[in-house]
Amino acid sequence: MLERLKQGINRSRRGFAERIRGLLGGGSAVDAATLDSIEEILLTADVGVEATDRIITELKRNRDGGEHAMRALRDHMVAILEPVARPLEIVRRHDRPYVILMVGVNGVGKTTTIAKLAKQFKEHGHRVLLAAGDTFRAAAVEQLTIWGERHGVPVVSQKHGADPASVLFDAVTAARARRLDVVIADTAGRLHTQSNLMDELRKVKRVIAKIDPDAPDEVLLVIDATTGQNALAQTREFHEAIGVTGIALTKLDGSAKGGIVLALAERFGIPIRYVGVGEGASDLMRFDAAEYVDALLATDP
Repeated sequence: MLERLKQGINRSRRGFAERIRGLLGGGSAVDAATLDSIEEILLTADVGVEATDRIITELKRNRDGGEHAMRALRDHMVAILEPVARPLEIVRRHDRPYVILMVGVNGVGKTTTIAKLAKQFKEHGHRVLLAAGDTFRAAAVEQLTIWGERHGVPVVSQKHGADPASVLFDAVTAARARRLDVVIADTAGRLHTQSNLMDELRKVKRVIAKIDPDAPDEVLLVIDATTGQNALAQTREFHEAIGVTGIALTKLDGSAKGGIVLALAERFGIPIRYVGVGEGASDLMRFDAAEYVDALLATDP
């Protein structure tokens, strides 16, 4: 898994670890100029101001260079990520399914993430149902249906333009009647600044809660890692609107700025459930703080 992760974030590692090793590798004491250069590297890798300040403050406490400095950097980064490294755990219930509401802006890979999750959950013995709640884009229903057929997972859908809340109500009701384990509900991609569509998300959440006040169990925000610092704005708006409980960060293999994971962790403290580093179902990986940092810095565990 670590090797696959290393390959997946190779672009980030080349632009990040190699530059930092060039500064610290000589073994000389870490001086102010070196710290300034490391700070610049962290910021340009989208680590964010808060996380960067925390890392630099920690590095100032011990100015030893070489591998000791690399190990210190590694440990500080892991310390930022460990509190949010909480993979999604499906809780089996006898009376209702575990409901996952997928949200995010257009083009982040939400539908393919749903398909990957459905395949993984099914392989772990869960009985899964998909809800085609993106009723505004006709291709979205078709795409989800194709994925469902491919993985042998039923899909509940309605006609184009139907009320998304109605689709999700039907899906949860059907899953409950069939005693299925998991419902993964798609929603229309929307800009985080579109207040009317964010209101619709709130309605969807309220309707699901009418079936069970504890549902949805997970509101999973899908974020495209290549959007950089815009990911922070998206997370803030969705979290304020609907209460995000987990993050899936996709397309890390296409980004040279894998530090956005640290920025999200430091700013929001929302669990990071998954990171996506490729097209295959197995490339959507449960997030592990130490493994991610070791892959990013090319350090040994």
